[in-house]
Amino acid sequence: MKQGQRIAAAGLFAVVISLPLAAFAKDFKTETVTLSAETIADGLDHPWGLAFLPDGAFLVTERGGTMRIVKDGKVSKPVANVPKVVVKGEGGLLDVALAPDFAKSGNIYFSYTEPRQNGTGTVMARARLVRNEEGAELENVSVLLSVKQSTSGSAHFGSRILVAPDGTLFVTIGDQGTMNRSQDFRDEAGSLLRVNADGTIPADNPFADGKKGLPQIWSKGHRNPQGAVWDPVTNSLMTVEHGARGGDEVNRPQAGKNYGWPVITYGVDYSGAKIGVGTHAKGYEQPLYYWDPSIAPSGLAVYEGSMFPEWKGDLLVGALKFEMLVRLDRDEKGAIKGEERMLKGEFGRVRDVRVAPDGSIYLLTDEGDGKIIRLTRA
Repeated sequence: MKQGQRIAAAGLFAVVISLPLAAFAKDFKTETVTLSAETIADGLDHPWGLAFLPDGAFLVTERGGTMRIVKDGKVSKPVANVPKVVVKGEGGLLDVALAPDFAKSGNIYFSYTEPRQNGTGTVMARARLVRNEEGAELENVSVLLSVKQSTSGSAHFGSRILVAPDGTLFVTIGDQGTMNRSQDFRDEAGSLLRVNADGTIPADNPFADGKKGLPQIWSKGHRNPQGAVWDPVTNSLMTVEHGARGGDEVNRPQAGKNYGWPVITYGVDYSGAKIGVGTHAKGYEQPLYYWDPSIAPSGLAVYEGSMFPEWKGDLLVGALKFEMLVRLDRDEKGAIKGEERMLKGEFGRVRDVRVAPDGSIYLLTDEGDGKIIRLTRA
């Protein structure tokens, strides 16, 4: 299909999906504002990641291996040419993000667990999203990052993608279910990884020369980070990650530093047994904030919109456990002052949180009948 045909077809597709979903708005009082919650789309199969497209549509991943476009409540048929994924436990098709020049290039980044002869492996790929009269397809799929060591397990894949202001890419990788991998600097597991947009290694990565660790590693000692955002308040990367029984953390991962798992943690094993040496040890960083008991955090956003000025600079965290949205109140320097738990049990397990250009907040619910929920000011 020629470029001119693609543009025309994209317009046709926008018309096809423009029928609105009949949504019922419900109000919820919080400590500072009253929220109006509206279901924008439903019927999604365990949606995991969401990206805002320039024309007002959403690009959504479903853990079962499907990528879809949603506009005005209409869910497209599956995007074609998505690579085969292994759907096992927490694995499958996971996060998605747009390239900064998406309007021109059409490039997206996405993460998934791929099938291998000896198990599965977590990868991040780049592709061009092309919308056409049949819906949409991926072109020029190429892997930018790959966890070399395969796993037979089904947990702790991490996989949240962040495009930093300088254009470099961060992707979170969990310990793949084997905790000691988080302390092996020759293993991508239990790390934040950083590469350039073409998959090459940034010259200022902490182990760029490969002598003390893999050159793609930014930080180590992470258990299962499933939320990542660039924080404009502190001009730095921020993450949230799952602990075991207790010990979910908010971190500000810095180059070359070790965040402790499983040597230090504020949690214990699911059996109740102690993990590591305690909560502090020399050479390991402390979290900015932690939860005990766990909330199972997934999805992280910094609120910078105009719709809720009371929340400016606050962190918004999705919680799978207790099925809620958590707001971490911060001061003007970014220090966490307190916590508010909202929408508890109202919509299901909150997998992702995104702030739209108009200041509204979007949630993805990790359910068999997954939904996109839009939060506005009542």
